[in-house]
Amino acid sequence: MADETSAQAPAPLYGDPFDRAFAQAHEHHMAADFDAACAVYDESLAVAESLEDSPDVRFLRAHLLTDLGTVLLDASDLPGAEDAVDRARALLDGIASAPMGPRGRQLWRETVLRTLIARSDLLRRTGRPDEALACLDEATAQLTGFDDPDGLRGAELGLNRVLLLMDRGEWGTAEEQATLLLSGTAAGAAEAVPRLLTALGVICSSTGRFDAAEDHFARAEDAFRSLGNTGEQQTMLAHRASLAMQRGQLDLAESLFTEASAFFEQQRRFGDLAVCEQARSFLADRRGDATGAHDLMAASLDRFAQLGAAVAAADTMLLGAQQAYDRGDIEEMKRLAQGARDVYQERGILERCAQVDLMLARTLEDNLDRTDHGDHERRSIDTALSLAVPAALALAAARHDFVTAHARSQWLMLADDAMGLAFRLAVRRQDQGLLFELVEHRCAGAALALSPAPGSARSSEATAPLFPDAAMKTYGNSGEGAPSLGGVAAEAAASAGLRVAPPPKVRMSPETGRIALQEFIEAAEHRYRRRIVDEEEVPFWFTDDLTDRPVVQVRLADAGDLFMTWTWAGGARGFGTGRGPAAEVDRAVGELAAALPGAGEGAAGMRRAFASGALTDPIAERRLARTLAEALWPEGLTAQIRQVSERAGRPLIRIQPSPRVAQVPWELLAVDGDVRLVELADVVTTTATSLRRRPPSERPGAPARDTGPVVLVLDPRVPGFRADSPLGSVLGPPGSDQELQSLVRARMDAGAVEPALDTPAEAFRRTDLDRDWLSAVLRKGARRLLYVGHVSGAPVDGGQSEDGSLHLCCGPESTGLAAAVRTHRPLSAKDLLLGTLPLRADGEPGGRIWPAPPRVALIGCESGGDLRFAESFGPATAMIHNGAELVTATRWVLPTSFAFHRLAGLSESVRPLSEAVVAVDSAHEHPDPVHRLGRWQREQLDRWRADGRIEHSPLLWAAMTCIVA
Repeated sequence: MADETSAQAPAPLYGDPFDRAFAQAHEHHMAADFDAACAVYDESLAVAESLEDSPDVRFLRAHLLTDLGTVLLDASDLPGAEDAVDRARALLDGIASAPMGPRGRQLWRETVLRTLIARSDLLRRTGRPDEALACLDEATAQLTGFDDPDGLRGAELGLNRVLLLMDRGEWGTAEEQATLLLSGTAAGAAEAVPRLLTALGVICSSTGRFDAAEDHFARAEDAFRSLGNTGEQQTMLAHRASLAMQRGQLDLAESLFTEASAFFEQQRRFGDLAVCEQARSFLADRRGDATGAHDLMAASLDRFAQLGAAVAAADTMLLGAQQAYDRGDIEEMKRLAQGARDVYQERGILERCAQVDLMLARTLEDNLDRTDHGDHERRSIDTALSLAVPAALALAAARHDFVTAHARSQWLMLADDAMGLAFRLAVRRQDQGLLFELVEHRCAGAALALSPAPGSARSSEATAPLFPDAAMKTYGNSGEGAPSLGGVAAEAAASAGLRVAPPPKVRMSPETGRIALQEFIEAAEHRYRRRIVDEEEVPFWFTDDLTDRPVVQVRLADAGDLFMTWTWAGGARGFGTGRGPAAEVDRAVGELAAALPGAGEGAAGMRRAFASGALTDPIAERRLARTLAEALWPEGLTAQIRQVSERAGRPLIRIQPSPRVAQVPWELLAVDGDVRLVELADVVTTTATSLRRRPPSERPGAPARDTGPVVLVLDPRVPGFRADSPLGSVLGPPGSDQELQSLVRARMDAGAVEPALDTPAEAFRRTDLDRDWLSAVLRKGARRLLYVGHVSGAPVDGGQSEDGSLHLCCGPESTGLAAAVRTHRPLSAKDLLLGTLPLRADGEPGGRIWPAPPRVALIGCESGGDLRFAESFGPATAMIHNGAELVTATRWVLPTSFAFHRLAGLSESVRPLSEAVVAVDSAHEHPDPVHRLGRWQREQLDRWRADGRIEHSPLLWAAMTCIVA
């Protein structure tokens, strides 16, 4: 090998003809001319082998073989690559003890690293993930003694870990680590950047985030172009084709796959060609070309078999199984599906086993629809359920791997199809108990994780299409956990989003100790090695304190159709289930949405709601109330409510809505003629089981919770926004509203208030009510918080309810997790939950910084809108998490009194919003705030029926709801 002096000199490393050969082969490689690159390396190897044997010559040969192995990997010549890499490693091991200077040892370590990384990639592609992971671990050990100033080898090592995670279906962990690697990759490691971007694109496209995937692919293509890597630019065709297919753009996908196939065939990249043939087989089947689909599937299967890519071949077999079923060849379908599953099972690729199980369950369901199973129908349904429910549970649980709520929400969109199958089979079985438990599990929600969670053991992939995406060709056994970057890197990644943990076990019966879906959860955790539920157990409903009045708990779950369960307590007994067909539910919810001011519409949306919305016209409102009741509310439950009411008095209805129906004003439902639900019962909204109220000793609250002051945050002045701007005044000039001044005076006369006031007018439009002030007064202890001001909801399609924010008097210098808006930093729900944990090593959780008093009122636009999300972590839920027992919030954007004056021509002396604030404040002073607020709503309903005046419109008062755990 080169000695220390020559290694540091600017002279070529080996001299010609070898340095020239390395440069030529690299150019051919970048141009995807693999045959030419291999020819150069073969010629150079022949020359090197003719030289007198020495450590330097062995190292030269190892270097050539390592580069040759890399080219052969890209050319899909996996046997040839394995031979080259193994020979290189043997040569390197043979000279490991040879005398070397520091530079020589550095070159040796670098070549060993490259050999290990190449071998890991080879093992991954040929379905040997455990060995691949062992190679990466060995490479990590070598990296510790290697000077990697530009970070290239470290980035390559990290990229290969990401690819292994992707192949195992560990999408969340893979995305987290790829993002972290990308942000930390130095300019000297530019070669790794486009490959990381490509990986992120595949992750996003595979988890339903198509726009993000397209952006990553575009950036990757630009980066490959800047590096002069024309071969990889062509490879992006296959990724774009896969993305188009997932978007449903089948014609575009077919065109791109055909173009990519021609390129791969020309370059003899038979592995990539087989992937394209696999996809084109699927597309041919979709357009009804059974012969073409079969031929392409057979060609793909044959190529994968020749390459030794057993897992990829199994993926093609799975596709062939679906095609066999479509043409009615059941025996062939079973043969291919079982063959694929055997491969997956042998290699521990358990998420693919789940995919096979789901496919078999779907075919059973389809067969039940097509044929009469007679006496065997129950057995067929049971078989389908035993396959579908565990697989659906595993698929849904895979979302816990993702760092951000947006990624989890997109994944759930893919997982919902599998869960819908489970619900449909339970309906077919007419199994009310199973439906009940499915709803309970579905409504359990996700628990907030305030510390980074360990890598999960397994994740399932989406079920459509039926074969993996391009480059998703090998899988691994995760063993005791996923590979991780560890230490500081893992902590940094944890701060990127709000982490969640699996839901608790829902105990259905205190007598038997049965857990909801117990046998299915056990099967899922055993088959797919994924944690489905947390170790914590909670009863499906706390009823110990419900002895003074009858109560019915209603829960709703979205699974295609809308499913409902209800259970009585508090002196009444009984339970039931209901189902609303998806089309009817969507139509009713759509009519409601058309009547509401949209969160993103601003003044135009409010103008439309007043001008033509159903909630501002008595006749249209009655029609909407009937439509909602017919689609969402079972007549049988109404009959039970009447019976209980006659015998035991007005019941309390506790409703946990699904995201689809979270904006429904349940109080308004015309459940019996024009009789509204609020006239039959008091109504309260409940949160998910995972957010159950804790005993007082376990809450993060402060002392004197029942005797402290009332905290008044009334129309605080937002820095940088004038009174008539979007974040301006909601209550008008201080002192202009006598009703609100009387409210403040009453609170001052009744006891202590914060901030300290000399006159009621001082409570409004203050400039000193920032997050630090709020923290100080809440930590001292408060019995109530009344907030009237701006609330900015998060977009539902973004999936991140924790981005919802309160607007206090905080300037941009305030410490927080939300981005500043002009000269103001909002206080987000994420702040309320995480506090300063992501910002400082000694940070505190939000529950300690802002402990919530027992009763909280958040009167602002859509302050309770977090219930519209699959994961409810918005402002209202955050207050409950931080200790509140009851939060009054709003379901949609509220009209201010000024909006009534300007858009409806109401006299300025009438202030509907002020009346609503007073009603909420009075309710929170009452021993039964839910009943008191309901009484006010009934009074408003009576006035609305009597005169139809706009100030009594349910556009305002029906938006209010009390939320409890």
